[in-house]
Amino acid sequence: MATPHALILRAPGTNCDHEVQTAFEMVGAPSTRLHLNALRENPKALRDYQILVLPGGFSYGDDVGAGKIQALYLQHFLSDAMRKFRDQEKLILGICNGFQVMLKAGLLMPVDEEDGPIATLTNNDSGRYEDRWIHLRATPGKCPFLKGVEQVHLPVGHGEGRFVCRKEWIAKGLEQSGQVVLRYVDEHGTRGGYPINPNGAQDDIAGICDTTGRALGLMPHPDRHLFPTQHPQWTRRGLKSEGDGLAIFRNAVEFFKE
Repeated sequence: MATPHALILRAPGTNCDHEVQTAFEMVGAPSTRLHLNALRENPKALRDYQILVLPGGFSYGDDVGAGKIQALYLQHFLSDAMRKFRDQEKLILGICNGFQVMLKAGLLMPVDEEDGPIATLTNNDSGRYEDRWIHLRATPGKCPFLKGVEQVHLPVGHGEGRFVCRKEWIAKGLEQSGQVVLRYVDEHGTRGGYPINPNGAQDDIAGICDTTGRALGLMPHPDRHLFPTQHPQWTRRGLKSEGDGLAIFRNAVEFFKE
């Protein structure tokens, strides 16, 4: 098919939509930034796009929990449109706050009608906002965003990034179904405690996909490592051809060309 068109859905408090748009420009794909209210007025607009991105930031100020208000907004006003989009073999990407939204809106895992999400992202174990560069090991499986990706170095910036499941068996089920696609590791690919795992996430989980692999949520920011000069040690390590995060956006575009 032709080059896919990406929709970058922003809300009050979103602050990484321009970076995501730049990423798609760099890999040759058109993209549109659209306010959540505009999509609510015309949910059929989703039919014009093949990739949906929920970018980072602090949607609605994270006033009642990170991503909670935007997740409720999607559930109440756009649930049918979102479900149709996902079922049409299109791609959904949630970065940081977008991951929080996806998880709490049920776009990655089921949401219990009485108790809410069966997994969530909550306060960092450190008790503070974590702003640092971390290493990630990828196990792509059937997730097209991570095709060919083994290990990447990306920044994180969050106060509520600790992935936890309500029950231990849920985390084991995610692993067995191939939904755990990104984990925090050190530069040698070995898992460890803080600060290797910057937030205390269960099983060092940094990103998961849905059962199809086409919806991905991750806490680190690939949109903040598009250019090699964005890496804090590029003068010592040498200048790469591109930042580690760009591959995720290129893979999304290439998915529709295969």
